[in-house]
Amino acid sequence: MAGGVPDIQLRRITTDSDIVAARKLGRNIAESLGFSRPDQALVATAISELARNIVNYAGKGEIQIAVIQDTKGAGILVRASDQGPGIKDLSKAMQDGFSTGNSLGLGLPGTKRIMDEFDISSQPGEGVLVVAAMWCKP
Repeated sequence: MAGGVPDIQLRRITTDSDIVAARKLGRNIAESLGFSRPDQALVATAISELARNIVNYAGKGEIQIAVIQDTKGAGILVRASDQGPGIKDLSKAMQDGFSTGNSLGLGLPGTKRIMDEFDISSQPGEGVLVVAAMWCKP
């Protein structure tokens, strides 16, 4: 545990209120680890974008938020997964402005820019997995 927060927390995502809860959880964990207020907001934004994609495109999924430690110090690992229709073309999905829904198409590329580490995998019909991390800056 770091700062009194369990090392891994899981949120099932199906509704807008789940997005809000996951966002708040991530921000609270970031605060407990000593992230600056702007970085707390960035972590919350990234979690919100990933959770919004789950609700909008898959209907349900989960967000795992874990406290991580290595030589860089403490950080937050966010794992967003669903079993939805998946993404046909990941390279297009990572371009600003591309969307298969009615959005601005900024969520995934924006999340990649926000986080220090970002990985996405998907196969059509098998869902999406995003793993991203942000390290607490001294």
